Amino acid sequence: MTMLDSLTSTLKRAAKSAFRHTIGPAIGACVVAYFVYYAVQGDRGLIALKQIQGEIAQAEATLEQVKAERERMDRRAQLLRGDNLDPDMLDERARTMLNLTGQRDVVIKLETPFGRNVAEKQPESAN
Repeated sequence: MTMLDSLTSTLKRAAKSAFRHTIGPAIGACVVAYFVYYAVQGDRGLIALKQIQGEIAQAEATLEQVKAERERMDRRAQLLRGDNLDPDMLDERARTMLNLTGQRDVVIKLETPFGRNVAEKQPESAN
C-alpha cells in the first residue's frame, strides 16, 4: 500500500467515526427541539395556556355580572311576594305592565340612537 492509500483509508475511518459520533446527538437535538417547539406553540402549549386563562378570566367576570343581576332580580321579586308585599314595588310594576301614569307623574322622553322617542314606540297611557 502506498502512503496515499493509507492516508485515504485513515481519513475515511475518521470521517465515519466522526459521523457516528455526531449523528446521535444531532437526532437527539432535533427530537428535543421538536418537543420544545410544540410545548410553546402547540394546541396545549404555553401560548394556548395564556389564551385559555384569559378566556377563563373573561368568563368569570361575566359570571359575576350575571350573578349580581340575578341577585338584584331576586331582591325585586322578593318585594312582590304575598307574605312581604311592598306597595311601592306593586305600584311600579302595575304601572309598567299597564303602561299608565299618575296625574302628578313627570314623563321624560328619551332619544334613542335612531332619533325616535322611546315613548313613540309605546301607546299613549290613559289616566
